[in-house]
Amino acid sequence: MQTIGVLTSGGDAPGMNAAIRAVVRAGIYNNLKVMGIERGYAGLINGEIKEMDLSSVGDIIHKGGTILKTARCEEFKTDTGRNKALNVLNVFGIDGLVVIGGDGSFNGAQKLSHLGIKTIGIPGTIDNDLAYTDYTIGFDTAVNTVLDAIGKIRDTSTSHERISIIEVMGRHCGDIALYAGLAGGAESVLLPEEAFEIDDICKKLIQGKARGKLHHIIMLAEGTGNAFELQKEILEKTGIDARVTVLGYIQRGGTPTAFDRILASKMGAKAVELLLKGKSSRVVGIKNNQLMDMDIYEALSQNREFDKEMYTLTKILSI
Repeated sequence: MQTIGVLTSGGDAPGMNAAIRAVVRAGIYNNLKVMGIERGYAGLINGEIKEMDLSSVGDIIHKGGTILKTARCEEFKTDTGRNKALNVLNVFGIDGLVVIGGDGSFNGAQKLSHLGIKTIGIPGTIDNDLAYTDYTIGFDTAVNTVLDAIGKIRDTSTSHERISIIEVMGRHCGDIALYAGLAGGAESVLLPEEAFEIDDICKKLIQGKARGKLHHIIMLAEGTGNAFELQKEILEKTGIDARVTVLGYIQRGGTPTAFDRILASKMGAKAVELLLKGKSSRVVGIKNNQLMDMDIYEALSQNREFDKEMYTLTKILSI
């Protein structure tokens, strides 16, 4: 192993830069040449590759987004596209590749490993939707971003005695809504993993107003339903005009938390260590506060376990 590459793919996540920094510096520390691949698999196919040195990753650990930029690439999903990528890797003499991203990025890394390139995946996605690891890079920052928004929205909701629906990201995994809802004291937390009855929500709203409650925060993961449709249903059933805030891409950006910086740094260094040991088609993760790695296929085959205990706690504490 003489030359390794690193790329970020799919949606960006706070902490990706910390992971890139760790890969580059751990690689150089171990006498490897490190190549940065811009715009994910699309950039790999197009040969958008540059050598990185210590200065390339200076002053980036605190920055959100990814200095290598990211993209989604339909061409890479084809045999022709992957063969182009393989040719480019061979031209640049890249023996091993670190891929930072989510499940789609990992699938791509697995395909490249089948073509003979040693690949290691690092989980970078704010959704925390990879079952094999307790936390993904960017999740903690996203939760804290939402938590900050909840505090600001609560201030104005209380002043006007309003109901607020806050829609956050999470198509298939409601962890952002769950964690932020619990930490932010939301009265209702609606997730794709759990069905809910609109009448139960309305009853809670009416009971809260009856006892003099000045606000009511409803956390809604986007995979649960549309916030504006929920607003309409509440108005029809109760006469209460709830206000909607869709946080959108604000959740992807921002300075990564200490947790995400440390997690990303550990995972980046671990990825380089695995490549030096000749490992391939592996992903790095964290379980029970311990860094670990496993086969990509095995990792992607795992079914995610929903934290029902935490969900129940949000209901207990919101009465």
